[in-house]
Amino acid sequence: MTPNLWGGRFEAGPSELLRRLNDSFAFDRELLAEDVEGSVAWARALGDAGVLTAAEAQTIVDGLQRIWSAGVSPAGSAASRRRDGGGPAGEDASAPQDYEDVHSYVESKLYEEIGDLAGKLHTGRSRNDQVATDLRLWLKKAAAEAVELVSSLARTLGARAAEEAATPMPGYTHLKQAEPITFGHWCLAYAEMLLRDRDRFVCAIDRGDECPLGSGALAGTPLPVDREKLATSLGFARASANSLDAVSDRDFALDYLFAASAMFMHLSRLAEDLIFYTSDEAAFAELPDALATGSSRMPQKKNPDILELVRGHAGRAIGELVGLLATMKALPLAYDKDLQLDKEPLFRTRNTLGTVLPALDALLAALQLDRERMRAAAASPLLLATDAADELAAKGIPFREAHEIVSRERQHSKRSVDDVLAKKAALGGTSPERVREAAAELLRKLP
Repeated sequence: MTPNLWGGRFEAGPSELLRRLNDSFAFDRELLAEDVEGSVAWARALGDAGVLTAAEAQTIVDGLQRIWSAGVSPAGSAASRRRDGGGPAGEDASAPQDYEDVHSYVESKLYEEIGDLAGKLHTGRSRNDQVATDLRLWLKKAAAEAVELVSSLARTLGARAAEEAATPMPGYTHLKQAEPITFGHWCLAYAEMLLRDRDRFVCAIDRGDECPLGSGALAGTPLPVDREKLATSLGFARASANSLDAVSDRDFALDYLFAASAMFMHLSRLAEDLIFYTSDEAAFAELPDALATGSSRMPQKKNPDILELVRGHAGRAIGELVGLLATMKALPLAYDKDLQLDKEPLFRTRNTLGTVLPALDALLAALQLDRERMRAAAASPLLLATDAADELAAKGIPFREAHEIVSRERQHSKRSVDDVLAKKAALGGTSPERVREAAAELLRKLP
């Protein structure tokens, strides 16, 4: 049975044109686990409020749990992939398509499981607060997953920073060689960015950690449901404070997409650096064979496809954020069908994060450095010009005059590159000692 959840006043059923535009089951079945989870909590809340008997509530809960165990289809469904630890689902031709959305699918299956008692589950609840709850539950998991993936990448950078704390290389400004740094210092620069990215995902979880269930369509539920207890039962920190806001708010989704797009911006910069460092012109590093591709035409090529795709995905991630912002910008309160379009950008982004971050993590761990070439480039007299000016300033010559002397007379530092690096020992500097300390501190911060 496929229940018609809204058609009581209609004399004709929905046309195929309407269904093709309106139905969302093809993608929102990704929320099956969350829809069942929220429905179980609602059934128990109805039991606590005396709307259902204890036996009725348990029968509904048992039926819902059987639906979750079965998944959307016998194989290949979103539910089965999630149970097996896989990523978000795409189109699944084997899954039934004759449902408006995941909510009608669950309700239909519940009718098949327990009969007419299924109709009591929706008492006091709307699809508006139902989908808002499902999506918040899903996003909490997605953001927590992102925190773990970002933490892993930051740990890899920290480990490489400790290993390469004394490996000299050129530092760049304006893509021109500027002063010597160490590769460890470069690793830590991106690790700092990732720590901020991790914090953004954590903040997204905290801000979105409230339960809309019990808000009804827009005005709240008429039932004596304990919404704080309901929120706690679903793992939320609190219940939402305003029913109008609760069913129409998607700030938590925007927070997730912003955190993802900011992170991808950082990863794109990292990828751009590594594309250059592994180029034939710089040749400071070589990509691992298992994480690079060749050319169908030129036998000598080793292409940085992972890095280029990271750079490309950054543009797409930014587009997902801007797209949802544009969708939200003029919506009146409370729920509007435009909000159905909030899910696909989130599903795509989570899927991309789950693919890109592990690949980049593996690439950085296995990146092969040409330390001799890096040292030779870092020891170029041109890169030691700043130190030469500092030497003159240490003798009492005003730095602006020393800068002019070195620039005009091409004086160079008499120190080795290791000595120059060792001088940069202030907090946050590139001296090997500071880099080792910073790497150790970074690794202490990460679980």
